[in-house]
Amino acid sequence: MTPSRHSDALRAAQMYYLQDLTMDAIARELRTSRSTVSRLLSAARDTGLVQIQIRNPLDTGPELESMIRREYNVDVHVVPVLESLNEAETLDRVAIQAARTIGPLVDSNAIIGVAWGSTISAVSRHLTRKITHDTVVVQLNGAGNMHTTGITYASDIMRRFGSAYGARVEQFPVPAFFDHAATKTAMWNERSVQRILDLQARMSIAIFGVGSVHADYPSHVYAGGYLDESDLKMLAHSDVVGDVATVFFRRDGSSDGIVLNERSTGPALAQLRQVRRRICVISGASKINGLRGALSAGLATDLIVDEATARRLVGFGGVAWPNG
Repeated sequence: MTPSRHSDALRAAQMYYLQDLTMDAIARELRTSRSTVSRLLSAARDTGLVQIQIRNPLDTGPELESMIRREYNVDVHVVPVLESLNEAETLDRVAIQAARTIGPLVDSNAIIGVAWGSTISAVSRHLTRKITHDTVVVQLNGAGNMHTTGITYASDIMRRFGSAYGARVEQFPVPAFFDHAATKTAMWNERSVQRILDLQARMSIAIFGVGSVHADYPSHVYAGGYLDESDLKMLAHSDVVGDVATVFFRRDGSSDGIVLNERSTGPALAQLRQVRRRICVISGASKINGLRGALSAGLATDLIVDEATARRLVGFGGVAWPNG
């Protein structure tokens, strides 16, 4: 918004929400139309000037958040979603909440690492604009595979983050997985690649979803042609339950001995744990094992999760953890 429109939206919001004036009364005071006031109020909500909270005495979210916080030492936002919704609808609800949560955490002079994937793609479509200065959005892992460069898919996500925060975007034009670990080693010595790796090493915020082998709503890395049958068998043999930025781990959070990680272009889990703010967004109870692995590995400082998955995570309300 322009400074003038921003000021008008703020003034309209204060009169409507704090002074209980009607839209007609606000329109008269601002010497404008009722429809313009309605648009100003919508703009105030969309840009975060107004944040609406509903306090439901029957809401179990706070109790769930407290249980997860105690067990996994993360700041958590549980998104109330009816279990009758399908995974795509649930994902959209979680993405909206995640976008609203991420915005206030982004500031000027930040380096924001973003991992591509179905969940973060959904989040990127709901980001609200926030003006920052000298902020950089850097892609965390390559996106190419044997069928596509992946540039369009990943760049759309990065572009939305860059546009939302007025940030410079740095893409990572390498494949998601190299065919040979030696090729990765050689590429990592190239100065053009080292420039991106240096940005990743200095990021202050990392934003990612959790890929899961058995999710009902397939993670992009498993559904987009990145892994062949031999790769999938190798992951199953290593008891892999999920990945963050195409780096794989087991249910207990361990990742040692997983051969495919030697060819992955995502940041090592030990490096990711060094980032001050690590925001994990997850939707869908079928990703529960991947989520438990990511939390056991200490990959997240902040978690945004739908209510059904949160319940399964801590066995709340008599819901048992699934096997596998």
